[in-house]
Amino acid sequence: MARRTSEKLSSSAADKLIDRLLRFRIEVPSWGYAQTGTRFGKFLQDAAAIDIEDKLADAGSTHKYTGITPTVAVHVSWDFPNGFDPAVVRLAARHGVKIGAINPNLFQDQCYKHGSVTNRDGAIRKKALDHILDSVEIGRQAKSGYLSLWFADGANYPGQADIRQRKEFATEALKVVHKAMPSDMVMLIEYKPFEPATYFTDFFDWGASYVFCKAAGHRAKVLVDLGHHLPGCNIEQIVAWLLDEKMLGGFHFNDHKYADDDLMVGAIDPYQTFRIFSEIAGYEFDEGKDVDIAWMIDQSHNIEAKVQAMIRTTVGIQELMAKALCVDRKALAAAQAAEDTIACERMIRDAFFTDVTPVLHAVRGKLGVPADPLEAFRQSGYEQAAAKARRRKRKELETSGGSNYA
Repeated sequence: MARRTSEKLSSSAADKLIDRLLRFRIEVPSWGYAQTGTRFGKFLQDAAAIDIEDKLADAGSTHKYTGITPTVAVHVSWDFPNGFDPAVVRLAARHGVKIGAINPNLFQDQCYKHGSVTNRDGAIRKKALDHILDSVEIGRQAKSGYLSLWFADGANYPGQADIRQRKEFATEALKVVHKAMPSDMVMLIEYKPFEPATYFTDFFDWGASYVFCKAAGHRAKVLVDLGHHLPGCNIEQIVAWLLDEKMLGGFHFNDHKYADDDLMVGAIDPYQTFRIFSEIAGYEFDEGKDVDIAWMIDQSHNIEAKVQAMIRTTVGIQELMAKALCVDRKALAAAQAAEDTIACERMIRDAFFTDVTPVLHAVRGKLGVPADPLEAFRQSGYEQAAAKARRRKRKELETSGGSNYA
């Protein structure tokens, strides 16, 4: 199929597209730069981040080359293990970024074997709740706008747990957390149909998260992770419904072939991600303003070079957003009103195949970053220098008895 080019857009349409992309920002995850792996093990990389200082340096490098990743999501147990540390905020600023969404860790401690906020043991539920409240306080002091919650809670066998009781336990905890949050903080509630639990998870789909959000309070919204859906799920329909309900809090972007594979965005099915952006672009067109949600990446780079993978995903998201903005919304509405199925499908497909490279180059020129961020980074020598420095750091930590979670 021949690709359209964005150069064929009218000057006013191109200007609007560029203006929207100049306002588009994506959050990167600190854990995406560290040594991560599958449940079977890790494939180690010399340039992988060792500690929060390395993670923020890598995040700063990602922002330097893309111009659109000014915030970094953090995991409390890994990045603020001793509570709020103002030095971390200062370090982030030194690298040109800020602390973003705060993620409590409710899945690693041994006591969470049978659940955290849904555990039948009241002492364990209290420990989980206290950790979330501590995370809220870290977010308040770090001036973060988001508390991002994912729960591994669930069961493996029928009859193992009281499903309704666990729902009540979770609802009770979320109400307490919502009441404790600063007035400018938004609670994001994620969901996942399985893993690690196999029979059911307590936060199992967007409807479950929606119900929990409604019960928690008006500053609770649903977080959509693109990898957290069963095969064949129409994610863009979920997004459209949540937009219409004013309940879409944000995204965890990634891609997948079978389940929660955490692959780079667009590596497997860029058309699906584009279709999601098309729903968002259509909503923004109708509303006449940008949608206020958290655009966040959540990927576990097992074999990919860490910063390269993050840049690759960031520019991939930016490109798919640009393509979605190429849909002629007025013409599409007219075709829909005429029940012209062929024309409707063609408009969406043509936008997906539009070459938006000229627009992206224009945006990056205005942001003062390279036209090809990934290639510029690959030629910069940053990765090689980081590998050398971090090999030395690991050796020093080993000889001094120091350690880190990675």
